[in-house]
Order: sequence, then C-alpha cells, then structure tokens
Amino acid sequence: MSHPFADELSFALTISEEVEKLAMSYFNKGIEVVEKSDGSPVTRADKEVERFIRDALATKFPEDAILGEEEGPSDGAAESNGRTWIVDPIDGTYNYARGIPIWSTLLALEVSSEIVLGMIVAPAMHELFYAVKGQGTFKNYLPIKVSNIDRIDKAMINFGGPNRILEHGLWPELTEAVRLTDKQRGFGDYLGFSLVFEGKSEAMLEVGVKPWDIACMKILVEEAGGGFFDLSGGNSVHTGSCMVTNKHLMQEFKKMFVKEKVSK
Repeated sequence: MSHPFADELSFALTISEEVEKLAMSYFNKGIEVVEKSDGSPVTRADKEVERFIRDALATKFPEDAILGEEEGPSDGAAESNGRTWIVDPIDGTYNYARGIPIWSTLLALEVSSEIVLGMIVAPAMHELFYAVKGQGTFKNYLPIKVSNIDRIDKAMINFGGPNRILEHGLWPELTEAVRLTDKQRGFGDYLGFSLVFEGKSEAMLEVGVKPWDIACMKILVEEAGGGFFDLSGGNSVHTGSCMVTNKHLMQEFKKMFVKEKVSK
C-alpha cells in the first residue's frame, strides 16, 4: 500500500478481524437490549466493540479525535490535527439483537471535513467493504463499481425506515420515486448502501441519521464511481440525511429529493 492513508487502511483492516470476532461472540446468543435516553437500542456488544476500537485508535493514532455512537466525541484532539475517526460499533442493533444478519460495524476517517477512508465489517453476511480516497472501493478485497444504468425507469431505489421518511415530510417525494423507478426495496442499514456500491441498485435514501451511520458510505460510493449528497443540497455527513446514487442518475434524484426542510 503506497498512498497517503496506507497506514490508516492497514490499521482498519487489521482491527476488522478482531471486531468481527468480538461482535460475533454475542450474535444470536440472546443478548439483552437496553433503551437509551433517545429511545434507540444498545447492547453489551455495541459498547464493547466501540471500546475496543477506541482503545486501538488511542494506541495507534493518539493525536486523532474519535466520534462514536455510544461514547460520543473524545476530548478535542481534532482541533489540533483536523482528524476524526467516526465509529458505529453495531449499525443495525435491532437486527443484531433479533438474530437477523443484516448489521455491521462502520468506521470512517474524516480529515479537514473530508471523508478519506471508510470501512464496513458485516461478519454475519461474510462481507467486508473498504475504500480510501483515490484508491477505489473493494468488497472482500476485490474492486467494485456502481452501475451504468442511466434511465430512471430502469433504476432500483432503496430506502431506510419509512417512518423517518414520513416524519421528515418526504413521503410525496418517495411516492414519486416509486412511480418513476423500475424497482423499490426497503433495505435499511448498510445493505441498502452496499447494493449501490456493487452496482446492484442505483440509489439509497436515508434520513434521520447521525454521522456515524453514513460517514463511511460517502467515500465508499464515491470511490466506486457514484455520488453522495445530503438533502439540503450539499455533501455533508453531518446534516442528518443523504442519498447515494450512480453518477448518471444523481441530478434526477437530487431534483426530486433535495429539500431545505430536512432537519438534523
């Protein structure tokens, strides 16, 4: 590996093996689910996986900041070097706790407000995705690309929780997308995104999310040849919404879904 973030990628791939073992050690074992103050679920696995990643990062990159779902932001290290690792220890906790294999650990590195590395570890699905700026996107160490479909009536769109789409006032836009596209699938969590990276679907819509839910998705789709935008019209992972598409259909979906009313 001879690129600017070779050490970071090597680190991410190395810890992915331990993350897989730790997360799988609790999967399908009847793990207890506790409700957090915001109503979202958390398990012992969420906490232990995040703690493992934080400890590994603190050893390897002690000057970097960390933003994680369970423990929040670390003390302001990013103010000195502009680097923040963004961690979701178990994305899809509901699925995880109920023995559904569609869950993953998400990791991203943000440098000076740009996502430069992303990784998805989905051990129950036997899938590993990673990307580094300028180096392409890989699934299980093989390169992948978004689709070349350039007609919306031939496209498939994925979307996360319909309840969140409804709450954010985007039901009319989703209904229009359903009318215009060929196929529609309610694939939440990492799966809806990864199908776009792999060229098996053309778009994924997600709202009501946090940076740790989507940060890695941005670099993964971009390096696979696709595009990312938030629903305020920018390309930030900090606005609470996003859509990923192939480049051919990006402007059509952008015209359909970009709404200033989408809140964080």
